[in-house]
Amino acid sequence: MKWYKIFNNLSEAKTKVPLGKTQLLIARDQRICLAHTHQGFFAIDDACPHMGESLTKGTTNYLNEIVCPWHNHRFSLTTGTECKDRTAPGRLHKIELREDGLYLGVQEH
Repeated sequence: MKWYKIFNNLSEAKTKVPLGKTQLLIARDQRICLAHTHQGFFAIDDACPHMGESLTKGTTNYLNEIVCPWHNHRFSLTTGTECKDRTAPGRLHKIELREDGLYLGVQEH
């Protein structure tokens, strides 16, 4: 796994990605959606597994899901599964808070 520092601290992360919002990250030439929910920060592949729309353009909800803006498919930010199993799960990435910042972990292929 390759780790990328995305913010210097949790306060900076919360300022740049407010609660309920998302931000597009590019790591290892991969588009990744960073989502900030009441449960923390989560990362999932940006392309919706259903039809490929950017999940960063979507919204989060109180169930800790990211909602695709095209067809409202909802993906759990803790398991990646779509709420009604209508499509493949989204691929999740690790987020880790360390002393020197917030990091994104991306699997090497």
